[in-house]
Amino acid sequence: MMTRTIAIIGLTAALPSCINVSAPDKPIEINLNINVTQEVVYRLDGEAKSLIQQNPGIF
Repeated sequence: MMTRTIAIIGLTAALPSCINVSAPDKPIEINLNINVTQEVVYRLDGEAKSLIQQNPGIF
């Protein structure tokens, strides 16, 4: 196990140590086509419905 570790260290030491990271020439474009649809279903109790009809300004 120790010789394997030494071999890995030796191989990485032999590789060039310069890493070059550069930004792309064009901007990164993320295209999100999202369609959000919401459906609201409500049921109103008959007693509550008649109360609202009798008092339209309640809300």
